[in-house]
Amino acid sequence: MAVQIESLKSIPYFSGLNPAELEAIRKYVFEKTAARDEVILLEGDTSDALYFVVSGVVKVFKTSAEGKEQIIRIVRPGESFNDVSVFDGAPNPTSAQAMGPVVISGITRNDLQNVLRDYPQVALNVNKVLAGQVRELMALVEDLSFKHVVNRVAKILLENAGNGAGSPPRLTQREMAAMAGTAREIIGRSLKALEQAHAIRLDRNRIMITDRETLREMAMMAPQARGRARPVGSAAGTTRDEGQQL
Repeated sequence: MAVQIESLKSIPYFSGLNPAELEAIRKYVFEKTAARDEVILLEGDTSDALYFVVSGVVKVFKTSAEGKEQIIRIVRPGESFNDVSVFDGAPNPTSAQAMGPVVISGITRNDLQNVLRDYPQVALNVNKVLAGQVRELMALVEDLSFKHVVNRVAKILLENAGNGAGSPPRLTQREMAAMAGTAREIIGRSLKALEQAHAIRLDRNRIMITDRETLREMAMMAPQARGRARPVGSAAGTTRDEGQQL
């Protein structure tokens, strides 16, 4: 499947390159599709390609010996995954699975090395991308270590509500539990708590964000700050956002 130049422009790895450089790189990049729930990469296997999401959403996760899943990242269009394995040549540290129909592009390790040698700007871009991923992992460790589950759930809702730039992933409570590092039953109770705080409204299989400011405050709240924060649910001065769905 032919890769379009416009698709390459949206990938941070290739930011700042001119049309002629993008055209030269395009010959190295392949494109393929994956169906919903299709496993693209399996933890522990070897892979020699770096992948970029063109459309759809991919979840990157680890699985315990007992089968418990911890979602590490939700990868959206323009973002990359399997960066670590393609650079160090070691087995995949995580698995990757399509959360719906997806189109992904990729480049093999050998071809990426050629691109890095010929286009120094790409090497500079790689530094920024990997630094950003490290920051994401640090934020995840902070959330899992220091925040209560209800605060983690508030953050998950905010990050996956969408901003009009594309379709956000439709998360199940099981997937939310895998992101928050907890059990599905705890997610249900946390959603009820957020509804009681008037931050969201539960409507059958949909979650409506009704007070984004309250939800944002709860997402940022650390345990030690709970006693000092404005009581959740006192939404004076906030605006209602009735149209936001997950």
